[in-house]
Amino acid sequence: MQARINTIAFSGLDVLDVDLQVQMSAGIPAFAIVGLPDKTIAESKERVRAAFEAIGISFPAKRITINLAPADLLKEGSHFDLAIACGLLCAMQILPQEELCQYLVLGELGLDGSLMPINGVLPVAIKANEDDKGLICPFAQGSEAAWSGLKNIVAAPDLLSLINHFKGIQTLPFPNKKVRTLEANKLDLADIKGQESAKRALEIAAAGSHNMLMIGPPGAGKSMLASRLTSILPPLTPIEALETSIIHSVAGVLKDGELNFERPYRSPHHSASTPALVGGGKKAQPGEISLAHNGVLFLDELPEFNRATLEALRQPLENGKISISRAEYHHTYPAKFQLIAAMNPCRCGFLGQAGQECPKAPKCGAEYQSKISGPLMDRIDINVYVPPVSPWDIFEKRKGESSQTVLSRVVAARKIQKERFERFGQINLLTNAQLSGNLLEDAVELEPDARQLLIDFADKLKLSARGYHRTLRLARTIADLQNEKKVHKMHIAEALNYRRTMQLKE
Repeated sequence: MQARINTIAFSGLDVLDVDLQVQMSAGIPAFAIVGLPDKTIAESKERVRAAFEAIGISFPAKRITINLAPADLLKEGSHFDLAIACGLLCAMQILPQEELCQYLVLGELGLDGSLMPINGVLPVAIKANEDDKGLICPFAQGSEAAWSGLKNIVAAPDLLSLINHFKGIQTLPFPNKKVRTLEANKLDLADIKGQESAKRALEIAAAGSHNMLMIGPPGAGKSMLASRLTSILPPLTPIEALETSIIHSVAGVLKDGELNFERPYRSPHHSASTPALVGGGKKAQPGEISLAHNGVLFLDELPEFNRATLEALRQPLENGKISISRAEYHHTYPAKFQLIAAMNPCRCGFLGQAGQECPKAPKCGAEYQSKISGPLMDRIDINVYVPPVSPWDIFEKRKGESSQTVLSRVVAARKIQKERFERFGQINLLTNAQLSGNLLEDAVELEPDARQLLIDFADKLKLSARGYHRTLRLARTIADLQNEKKVHKMHIAEALNYRRTMQLKE
């Protein structure tokens, strides 16, 4: 008695075909799983045995061998449970082999026969759609799978319902697509007193998706500003939402199978390790920078992060992806995120504040700020000083602009950018931060006096080629916010002001 079931294995975000082969023969009862299974898969036989007993099916007293082909590929995860159970049921002629071979099967079994949530259903459903196959998955992930466009999805709450469905006793309904409701953002820029220059910088960063560093003493409002960035960012486009949801599905952070159009906001603690930030570890999971794909990565207390961890950000900040290479695997994850960072000017935090500086000032400030390497600073478009809030600002009753007002300007600027990219035939580009090469020269139409100012200060500030190009992108965004077709001298001047190496104002 033999059977074959189509299932999958994950390699990063890639979904690989696995041919699960079942053989039942006479002999001393045994249950073996071969084909490089990990510990989780090796334990599947106990979960499958318990699930059979829970629904009243006698486990066959035969010699059972499960082979996961290709045998040289390491298999990991509890999602093989359902495929193993279906293979046994086909070999026992309880389920129709010829019908199940048209599906990709994955799911974790509970001891009572229920199907429990697993990671990665969305990319598997997309692969099933591409391969013209159906999908069998747990009921909890049915709505997630429905976003793939697949028309043949069987989302079962338990093993018994699945058996009854294929026997024609009952019909499992096609899952509905779910979208997480966009809740009104309770964080508003109007809550922040003063800090008009920092708010202006935040608006520019939102309009062009530029990286930004805020430096200032404790309590100045740096974290408050960063937390309100998402309130002035437009929602994800459908393509961006699907890209982000695929990563979140594999990482197991996609809630209730709902497609989320809110931009991700990740804020890891400064004690985070390099694998936690960029991805990796034993199972090569996506890191914080990939979970922040198409969204915001906020790094508070930037110099307190491990130096090697920060240096690992340099490549993804340029390429929008991270390649993780180890002896056992090589994976590439998307990592197109907007970096927002904050730091104190020195370890005590009060450099430049009369009567509050520590005895080591100003040397302590130079040592503290030197923890951020030049190459990393070169990739940050906006450097802004956030001064202490004055008592007059704190007691001021009049509020500043709301996030909704700023958002309207950001949306208008992004619309200008999108239309410009479409004229150039670049439909995949969305913001000025993605401009490069000849496209950058075509998009940035400099007035003669603006060009001369940029050349003079690029030489004076010793800007690198990267710094020169990032200044152009930033100036283009500033001009877009003012609905200017050409980049003028004042746009270049403001961009150069943000590009300077951050030092404490005297």
